[in-house]
Amino acid sequence: MSQLLHRHLGTIAGAVVLGAALFLGGEYLTYSQAAGPATPAAVSPSPPAATVSAPGFTEVAKAVTPAVVNITSRIARKHERMMRDPMDEFFRSPFSPFGFPFGPEGPMPPREPHRGGMGSGVIVSPDGYIITNNHVVDGANELMVTLTDKREFKAKIIGTDPKTDLAVVKIDASNLPYVRWGDSSKLQVGEYVLAIGNPFGLNSTVTLGIVSALGRGHMGITQYEDFIQTDAAINPGNSGGALINTAGELVGINTAIVSQTGGYQGVGFAVPASMAKPVYESLVKTGKVVRGYLGVAIQDLTQDLAKSFGLKQAKGALVSSIAEDSPAERAGIKQGDVIVAYQGQPIDDSSVLQREVTRTPVGTKATLKVIRDGREQEVTVTVGEQAETTKVASADSSAENALAGVEVQSLDLQTARELGLRGKAQGVVVVNVEPDSLADRAGLAQGDVIKEINRQPIKSVRDYEKIVSNLKKDESALLLINRRGTALFITIKA
Repeated sequence: MSQLLHRHLGTIAGAVVLGAALFLGGEYLTYSQAAGPATPAAVSPSPPAATVSAPGFTEVAKAVTPAVVNITSRIARKHERMMRDPMDEFFRSPFSPFGFPFGPEGPMPPREPHRGGMGSGVIVSPDGYIITNNHVVDGANELMVTLTDKREFKAKIIGTDPKTDLAVVKIDASNLPYVRWGDSSKLQVGEYVLAIGNPFGLNSTVTLGIVSALGRGHMGITQYEDFIQTDAAINPGNSGGALINTAGELVGINTAIVSQTGGYQGVGFAVPASMAKPVYESLVKTGKVVRGYLGVAIQDLTQDLAKSFGLKQAKGALVSSIAEDSPAERAGIKQGDVIVAYQGQPIDDSSVLQREVTRTPVGTKATLKVIRDGREQEVTVTVGEQAETTKVASADSSAENALAGVEVQSLDLQTARELGLRGKAQGVVVVNVEPDSLADRAGLAQGDVIKEINRQPIKSVRDYEKIVSNLKKDESALLLINRRGTALFITIKA
């Protein structure tokens, strides 16, 4: 959730490190100045799976390409300009050489209030389940999927997971070509991989490269990061496409590039199958992703911090705060503890711990090795379930009440700290307010934390949903909010 809010609030972690623009499926995110039942995976593979035993690249490409699709989205937004063709998406970027709102032929005239986007997706079951990136489908009013044989289908979103930038969509079809999941944990640096997708709308493009690095984190791209880095050419439109090993297996979902130009510069990132497959299965089964939770805010160790805490080397995850009534608090974990091992696995930094905890089944009794006051000890903690951070109250002016057009998320400890809040994290945080809505006119803004509505306390997203759903069309709303540590009352007149 924290990362999603960073996007809304215009702050991207890791700014100084890369000094480049991050390009995600047609949109720039800049660091500084310079992109259930049985799941479908368990369905008996009646059609031949898109895998091969021979390592030849031509055989792999021939087998897998039919299972990589083009996804076109249509997004309705106020006061937007619409691209002339798929290539215009590049020229519309504020970081392009032309500068928004200029296109390759000069200023772009206002057009209908819709815009489109293009990306890729991978069919992973013969009955039409497709995995892609969340940013490919986010906010779409309509999704169209085009297969390599030119058939087109309307698609529906099964579930999304912004924390990993993954999504699952479904088309009404059967007996489709599909790609088998591979084991990304067996990848090695230097191994050949193929990137397959639709860059710049050029369908069924295959590029070759190697695995440049594994376990890339701290990129500021998503909240949970364990990226495969590759030099296979990835460009706008490749988002959501397949990263394939030489056995024709899906080992990653191509997600982002680091570039100073908006195009390929040899540094691309894919979400590994080891992360994507559990997310896919959970979204198909339940429509959400269930993750393990300890309830600690953690940070990496510097050499100076390591010395201060009596450590010989700067490895581990330093506990900076603990959520009230969390699994960590109940287990006796304390502020200042350094977690150096989790379930027997060494913890080099905070991202490793975060990744391992979120993958742990809820209810597991996990053993942690911590260093406290220079002494090593073991702590057993029962892993809890991470609260959902689902958006509610979609930004739709047709919802006729005072809070129409407001999107909120639950407030976690980390986000509360970033917003300058003290004490127990309580309320819901505003992540979007539709322009010219009643809430916008009243002054409600992104980053505001709603504590009360009409003098009724808001402790969770569920509380918010319940109260907002009972607001009448002509009923005003009195909000108690916290804005950067300051309490304010706001009246939204219906």
